[in-house]
Amino acid sequence: MAVSLTTRKLAIVTGSGQGIGRAIAEDLARRGFALVLAERDPARGTQVAKAIEAQGGEALAIETDITDPAAVNAMADQALNHFGRIDVLVNNARWTGLQPTPITEITDEVWARTIGVNLTGTFHCVRAVVPAMKAQGAGRIIMMSSSTFTQPPAQPYVHYITTKAGLVGMARALAKELGPHRITVNCVLPGAIETGVDRPHLSTEERTARAARTQAIPELINASDLTGAIAFLVSDEARFITGHSLTVDGGRTFL
Repeated sequence: MAVSLTTRKLAIVTGSGQGIGRAIAEDLARRGFALVLAERDPARGTQVAKAIEAQGGEALAIETDITDPAAVNAMADQALNHFGRIDVLVNNARWTGLQPTPITEITDEVWARTIGVNLTGTFHCVRAVVPAMKAQGAGRIIMMSSSTFTQPPAQPYVHYITTKAGLVGMARALAKELGPHRITVNCVLPGAIETGVDRPHLSTEERTARAARTQAIPELINASDLTGAIAFLVSDEARFITGHSLTVDGGRTFL
């Protein structure tokens, strides 16, 4: 039974307890969306939900491990039962513990975990929300890829880059499949970005220096710099944009 049906459009953002995901969720809330915060860490998800509600928004934090298809299906069902609709899915969650590693040193366990979170987890989430979007006759799905795979990598990152390239392929295939249902599927490709999440293999100072050397706009990107791209792609104005990859990297790559 529905608990709090809403007249607002409903956006699900995975990995929304910190960094890019939190910035996207809070921005969409300011733009009038109700939010489901699909977050593996329940304390973080609840904290963001409370922050959104304190600003007059609607938010529901649901503990979700996207590598578990049963948990993802339960999250989608709870979102639909609570809000009565699912309009947007932003696939932001990724494995934050991933480190640059030469291929000869990548274990089977690390490879499987990378694919399981970054790629298969996204598949689980899309599969779970598509029925509701088809029933509504519209939907917006966003894949958070990376501009890393469009350029010669600075570090040995084959496991990470493989998953991010795979998301673009997934988006293109789904754009064709879901287009007849007025569901668009697009990718956002961030560049060197400061998320607030610790990256021990590369300091903020090193990332800032690299941005100054390699970007047309010589500054480190912040999570909030991505929110406008997301907001546009999930808007009614972008209803004829699908299968597209939008790079937000300060001009490091020109695609």
